[in-house]
Amino acid sequence: MALRPVMVNIKALDHVAVGRFWAAALGWTATSGQTTYVGPPGDFVWPDPVYVGIDVVAVPEPKTPAKNRVHLDLATTSAAHQAELVERLRALGATPADVGQGDVPWTVLADPEGNEFCVLEPRERYRDTGPIAAVVVDCVDSRAMARFWGAATDWTVQEVTDELAALRSVKGVGSYLEFLRVPGGKTGPDRVHLDLLPYPGDDQVAEVARLRALGAADLDLGQGDVPWTCLTDPDGHEFCVLAPH
Repeated sequence: MALRPVMVNIKALDHVAVGRFWAAALGWTATSGQTTYVGPPGDFVWPDPVYVGIDVVAVPEPKTPAKNRVHLDLATTSAAHQAELVERLRALGATPADVGQGDVPWTVLADPEGNEFCVLEPRERYRDTGPIAAVVVDCVDSRAMARFWGAATDWTVQEVTDELAALRSVKGVGSYLEFLRVPGGKTGPDRVHLDLLPYPGDDQVAEVARLRALGAADLDLGQGDVPWTCLTDPDGHEFCVLAPH
């Protein structure tokens, strides 16, 4: 048994507008209903066999000033591409963001509702990831996150140090999932989180029990009777286990 990350869930006051921003930013397609799903262009396929999509969900509360613990890093292929992408994103409504990054080669921006993300300088590691280089998660203990998420999902641990843990699909395609050690722990609800999906034929209840045995804890957000299960990992990051598709 194993789970696969299939979506980055972003809460927004206006899920349609934020979804359209991310679709334009990535060159993907936004499909709106009760939520706005952003995935690769072409015929609608969910879950996408390669890429982690974005699901923007409407909530009544605006983002707090605190930096999100989960953000996206966008890939570029050259310095000119990085500069062009930053300019295009700002024209779409992104704004510069200061998260204490100082003088770095990447550019930190925020989407129209303040969710931070980075436009990276060209890096060989991300040359074949598609537009999202990595889903980056702030954490207290990157090694503990490698142990939990490496066991929780079918993604392969690519790198583990005291500062960073990096995982990627066992197929070697799509974005990386990275856990970056930062000082301080969780201070409030997560505005952005991961959604995981069992494979066809696998049992959601058994998967959730397996995650609890690995150190996950149940999470009550007032979700009521829904087909997904809300949990937190050992570092307090919220995530959901969806019903098998």
